[in-house]
Amino acid sequence: MSAPWLLILAGLLLGYLFGSVPFGLLLTRASGLGDIRAIGSGNIGATNVLRTGRKGLAAATLLLDALKATAAILVASRFLGPDAALAAAVGAFLGHTFPAWLGFRGGKGVATYIGCLIALDWRAGLAFAALWIAVAAASRYSSLSALVASVLTPFVLWLLQEWQIACVMSLLTVILWAKHTPNIARLVAGTEGRIGRTG
Repeated sequence: MSAPWLLILAGLLLGYLFGSVPFGLLLTRASGLGDIRAIGSGNIGATNVLRTGRKGLAAATLLLDALKATAAILVASRFLGPDAALAAAVGAFLGHTFPAWLGFRGGKGVATYIGCLIALDWRAGLAFAALWIAVAAASRYSSLSALVASVLTPFVLWLLQEWQIACVMSLLTVILWAKHTPNIARLVAGTEGRIGRTG
């Protein structure tokens, strides 16, 4: 039997490979829209894909960016064990936010964060969605909604007594916040774009 650390490393690498698939870039290119990195914020995630005016394409990007993490975790859990599954969650998130194939300039991780929750604890996934919707309805800021939901999700997992998952998602929350540094600056300055506006 493989040493535990080898299984964890395998899970991390598996997750990274799954997570680093840049669906936003692939879908926009396949649709004849060119390089999504030359549009809007230059991000490869669903929010920037939405700036092309193709809502269906943005929805597909959101779904695939979430499910690539879910798939990586489920595969790791099935073949490598529960610890490797947690490592796969970290790997998938790092793969999306820092993909080697794109010079380590990836998305901000919100959809992939949700995908991790779907596989690790669907109850926390529902809590994240409910928190996101509540903050979005009140503020009309997508970035603020993600920031608030992500910082509260580990507490939800703690209440559910999912200690290990709470620790993993806390790490991912720190990375998600770091990737949202420009958004945080714009929120503080009052210049962040609201939901429904393209500017």
